[in-house]
Amino acid sequence: MPSSRKKPRAWQRMLSGRRLDLLDPTPVDIEIEDIAHGLAFVARWNGQTRGDYPYSVAEHSLLVEALFSRMWPRAGAADRLTALLHDAPEYVIGDMISPVKAAVGPEYGELDKRLSAAIHIRFGLPALTPPTLKKRIKRADSVSAWMEATQIAGFTETEATRFFGRPAPELTEGLDIHLRPPVEVRRAFTARHTELLEQLP
Repeated sequence: MPSSRKKPRAWQRMLSGRRLDLLDPTPVDIEIEDIAHGLAFVARWNGQTRGDYPYSVAEHSLLVEALFSRMWPRAGAADRLTALLHDAPEYVIGDMISPVKAAVGPEYGELDKRLSAAIHIRFGLPALTPPTLKKRIKRADSVSAWMEATQIAGFTETEATRFFGRPAPELTEGLDIHLRPPVEVRRAFTARHTELLEQLP
């Protein structure tokens, strides 16, 4: 006998008007304005950072892309755009510190992968990030984590180095973290996305 129970609603109405199915996302329902807005309001470090504004995933993404571009100056626009969007799924699934992600289990990772694939396809990138590029972005992400930990999250340099490794000074020179209102970060993220998108072949 077929079940009469309705399938739970898994879509969310975005500010753009799109209905994004979080369990089965499609590229057509992805809009950069929704991503930028969501990431600008998602706090890194569960909000446990110094300052009058939270340090958002959008701000973190901009920093990771800047670091990635310094570390691999010959990288093309597609690789840089991939770096900018490396945490984009968090605009709807939020940010969790790595130990919590591991405790949640593989379901979180699968959800992240499906959202990432839809986002990448929407903006002309490969659905899956090539392993070498993924490792490079992860290295830039670790440098960003060290900077965030020491500048705004209350870690000593010794403690941060134990978790994230100490970056070369030339990588971080001139990239001090300055917290900004979400509306400014949203605008900066959208502008950088547009700039990189226009450079794609």
